[in-house]
Amino acid sequence: MARIGPGRARGSRQGRGRGQGRTSTWEISDSDTEGPASAEADSDVATKTRDPAEERRVAAEALRLLRPEQAVRRLVVHVDPAILEDAGSDILMEALGSLGCEYHIEPQRLARSLRWSRVKPEPCPYTVPPEVWAAGEQDLLLLVEPEEFLQGVLQLIQVCGPTCLVPWIFPESPACPHLAVIGLDAYLWSRQPNTQETWQLESPGMMTRATVAVGWPEVEEALVLLQLWANLDVLLVASWQELSQHVCAFTKALAQRPFKCSRESWAFSFCTAGRWVAGKRVTRDGTGLRGAWKQQIRQFNRVSPAVADAIVTAFPSPRLLQQAYTACSTEQERLGLLADLPVKVDKGERPRRVGPDLSRRIYLFLTTTNPDLLLDLSS
Repeated sequence: MARIGPGRARGSRQGRGRGQGRTSTWEISDSDTEGPASAEADSDVATKTRDPAEERRVAAEALRLLRPEQAVRRLVVHVDPAILEDAGSDILMEALGSLGCEYHIEPQRLARSLRWSRVKPEPCPYTVPPEVWAAGEQDLLLLVEPEEFLQGVLQLIQVCGPTCLVPWIFPESPACPHLAVIGLDAYLWSRQPNTQETWQLESPGMMTRATVAVGWPEVEEALVLLQLWANLDVLLVASWQELSQHVCAFTKALAQRPFKCSRESWAFSFCTAGRWVAGKRVTRDGTGLRGAWKQQIRQFNRVSPAVADAIVTAFPSPRLLQQAYTACSTEQERLGLLADLPVKVDKGERPRRVGPDLSRRIYLFLTTTNPDLLLDLSS
């Protein structure tokens, strides 16, 4: 807004000539701006007037970045150096190298662990929520020796109860680790002929010692307790080859997670306001109804495009076909209404008709009130 200044004194004097008590007036100028509010309005206008082709290009680029084959290149596997001390770790490194993702050998908070992180693309497409790129950064795989795992099993089965301290769970760590034990079965068999390992556990607050046998029944019990109390998964593998396959499969699953998360926000293909991935698009003026009617006929078993086109040519809409059924005088005439419709064939081929079987199925489909009626007798 602008106040009337000296430049408009001539018009103001004419107004004061009629009434001396008139106060000063204000008028709104089209050139006035509102500062930040005007900037926000311009931004909204720019958003609304964004080129549709540019929006499609940005959406296509965002979709390309989310594809698993592209997303796996931005995954980084952090490998603790203690893992490399095992002779079989070369198999894991070769598998990670052939997967196409990066891997860094650096000390981790938990020794003998693997951690996954995701590199955010720059610039980040605005169509993708930020939480999509953060998915999977809390995943961690902890490798545990068979002897250490059996010690944890003994602790679980002796100090029973949800309030006991669960091994391999660290409150200060934001990640929930998954455990992997290599060669537990072979370790149990090599230590005792009866596949049991004997440990000694000193009870808390007591000087007595108790001898407890740890075998597969105790291991299975501990697996259930870990799953119920701590939601902790344990992977038991026989070799480094199996572990490498699991790590590769897990990495590929993490690469697919952003694409799946973003797909949940997409509009369904059958919504009129969404993108039509399949089917025929029908506009408000009725364009496309004939194509949708033809595709509906093709959903019947053993219906070729030529047969569907013959029916649609004779009856361009379901309402016209229903009116024709109403005009028939007998049930037999209605069942065979479409049977003699000619089907367009190529030159040199014998003439074809729609046939009585399809004619009967379409009639029953449009007129029956029995939801359990079997249309296709051949099935």
